[in-house]
Amino acid sequence: MTRLSVNINKIATLRNARGGNIPDVVKVALDCEKFGAEGITVHPRPDERHIRYKDVYDLVSRVQTEFNIEGYPTQKFVDMIVKIRPAQVTLVPDKPDALTSNAGWNTIENQQLLSDLIDEFRNAGVRTSIFTGTDPKIIEAAAKTGTDRIELYTEPYATLYPKDKEAAVAPFVEAAQLAKKLGLGINAGHDLSLENLHFIYKNIPWLEEVSIGHALISDALYMGLEKTIKAYKNCLTDKTLLD
Repeated sequence: MTRLSVNINKIATLRNARGGNIPDVVKVALDCEKFGAEGITVHPRPDERHIRYKDVYDLVSRVQTEFNIEGYPTQKFVDMIVKIRPAQVTLVPDKPDALTSNAGWNTIENQQLLSDLIDEFRNAGVRTSIFTGTDPKIIEAAAKTGTDRIELYTEPYATLYPKDKEAAVAPFVEAAQLAKKLGLGINAGHDLSLENLHFIYKNIPWLEEVSIGHALISDALYMGLEKTIKAYKNCLTDKTLLD
């Protein structure tokens, strides 16, 4: 089964635009779980322009499904992960001023850094995942760090999908097959949507988890959160109207 983890960063963006606590990030996370999401993802950034560090601490005692925290490993981020021990930490190579995640790690150049971080997180009992592209050498180097999983950066897939879905998915299938051979679990995320999610699931049915935020929250504006989560979960089944 491929789990759906809902990234609630955009809920925090909407709240922060006005101040106060509407919408309530914790309530939305709990509603996502109630409507069928198997995980909640957050990505606190140094400027706290969406999810704040306080949100993470508020959520950790309330989330009942898998809590996945993404981010660049500043010391503040590392200290938080070791302290609260979420189910999973996903290491992302964002610069502090990055608008959104737009590349995977160069695991060759950063192998020692990543290995040390993974040792620290695993000693704290936290499952680790590294955000990567599809280059075989990058995936092989990721495996050498001792990480439990990789998360495939799927923006290139989403961009090419409308023009040639077979060509779009091919490098991701190859990358996933290599990762599986190396004993890595495989997650995926970035620009996955109701349009393209089922096709990548159909071609990589051993995906452990997909993390989806922007498209899902945008769809929820029209469909409502409950119907949207059910629609995304429907994409992660062998039988779907979208096939």
